[in-house]
Amino acid sequence: MEGLSALLAHINGIYVLSGLAVGFIVGMTGVGGGSLMTPVLLFFGINPATAVGTDLLYASITKASGVFVHQKHKNIDWSVTGWLALGSVPAAALTVLALHVWQGDTATINKLIKHSLGIALVLTSVAIICKGWLLAFAQRHARDWLNMSPRTLASWTVVIGFCLGVIVTLSSIGAGALGTVALFLIYPLLPTSRLVGTEIAHAVPLTLVAGLGHAGLGNIDWFLLGNLLCGSLPGIYVGSHLSGRMPEKVLRPLLALMLLIVGSKLVF
Repeated sequence: MEGLSALLAHINGIYVLSGLAVGFIVGMTGVGGGSLMTPVLLFFGINPATAVGTDLLYASITKASGVFVHQKHKNIDWSVTGWLALGSVPAAALTVLALHVWQGDTATINKLIKHSLGIALVLTSVAIICKGWLLAFAQRHARDWLNMSPRTLASWTVVIGFCLGVIVTLSSIGAGALGTVALFLIYPLLPTSRLVGTEIAHAVPLTLVAGLGHAGLGNIDWFLLGNLLCGSLPGIYVGSHLSGRMPEKVLRPLLALMLLIVGSKLVF
């Protein structure tokens, strides 16, 4: 009995420390927690569907605090958030419904989730590495988007939201880096801080709906979720206060390379 208690305490400590490390990196770099946390959970042998489902609720809780901070500084465009959610929330619900239909085929679902996760990680690493080039490209073509009617621009925003809804529900990744880059491309004149705040505000309902959908499928480990939050919340706080201490030009490419390697292994 004592051996079992010691083992449980050890596992508990591993998950708390993992949450602390991921939260610290997120606080320092702004890289989405899902792109780091879900591969870590897979490394610990967590079932892919459970890893994605647990991370989605983890993301909705941790990002909710960011909404209050960004709203306080008026960094959220709620109209853009609404158009994104109009596409992403139904997409998340439809994706969960599809997973429910295939629920009996666990092997196929896990394979689909692992491949989706790998693709999302590769796309996220590319987004991180090419962020500067993409920003410059968006600025050069800003006039094309300015000449677009508000209705057409809103339609494109809904389409982007729909794509993000599917990707995030299957992989728990994409609401941060991919969503922000997509917004950069179609709203090139909005300040960076406002685009980031808008995407964080959009990520909360998306990850919450997707996470609750996975909970309905039994893909949530509540014990694991609690341990991750115990570590990550203080990690994010400390990391955010040290964000300027390590050169971003060094840290972000290293993270992108790591995500690219992990994503490629999952896909191939």
